[in-house]
Amino acid sequence: MSFKSLSDMLNKSNDSGTDLFETILSDDMSDRDVTRESSLKEMRYMWDSMKKSYENHDDELKSASGLVGGDAAKLKKYNEGESICGSFIVDVMTAAISVAESNACMKCIVAAPTAGSCGVMPGVLIPYKKRFNEDDENIIKAMYIAAGIGAVIAQRASISGAQGGCQAEIGSASAMAAAAVAYLKGGSSEQVLNASALALKNMLGLICDPVAGLVEVPCVKRNAAGAVNAVMAADMSLAGIKSVIPPDEVIDAMGETGSLMAVSLRETSKAGLATTETGCRIAKCRKHF
Repeated sequence: MSFKSLSDMLNKSNDSGTDLFETILSDDMSDRDVTRESSLKEMRYMWDSMKKSYENHDDELKSASGLVGGDAAKLKKYNEGESICGSFIVDVMTAAISVAESNACMKCIVAAPTAGSCGVMPGVLIPYKKRFNEDDENIIKAMYIAAGIGAVIAQRASISGAQGGCQAEIGSASAMAAAAVAYLKGGSSEQVLNASALALKNMLGLICDPVAGLVEVPCVKRNAAGAVNAVMAADMSLAGIKSVIPPDEVIDAMGETGSLMAVSLRETSKAGLATTETGCRIAKCRKHF
């Protein structure tokens, strides 16, 4: 990715008069020296893999630790009634947790941008496709939008929980998903990037505190939170609500926040939920697993 900022990406798109998707696609072709067909084929494979990670979810399967599994099934059953959030948002939560559970159960997923945040993008895009009968080709275009934003975040800040806390994983994924769904709903390029800023702002300061060092608790349920946050941010942006802090500055703030976090709050399992009484008991039991 040659873009060092989202503003550079936006300016290139505006100056050339091309869609933001085309701008990012062209950059990928140039950066990796691949053809348009090759780039699109790879992205299509990722989208197909995301769908499979959801479709192949097993409601009965538990992770090796026994900590994860079965929660997506509970949401599916709950959604048969009258939920507080409404069926679409529960579908988003269900899809996000399904894919995150599949990851914990060692099934194939797409790291978007990481394995720990793998449920956020499909958690948003799969229910969106179902509700709005969206064409796969348009979703693939939206995934380029997400990829471009993720690449800039990785360069300017981090997508690693060990480096930047969970804000760098779930937060980045939420920003990517928000931009993707805002694009699908017909938002302008400015609204698309603004949606990513609104989503990432809501995740600032989120620590990475995996219980027993596993990408299970609280990781799986945070995927649902990141997915719902993405939908909310997209709707706000499409309604005309703007982030007072520009997208690039939000990314920089996330990077700074991550660097200021104590090491104990960055995937070391030495603070937060990992060191609660229950967290310590689980970790102790795992040693004998």
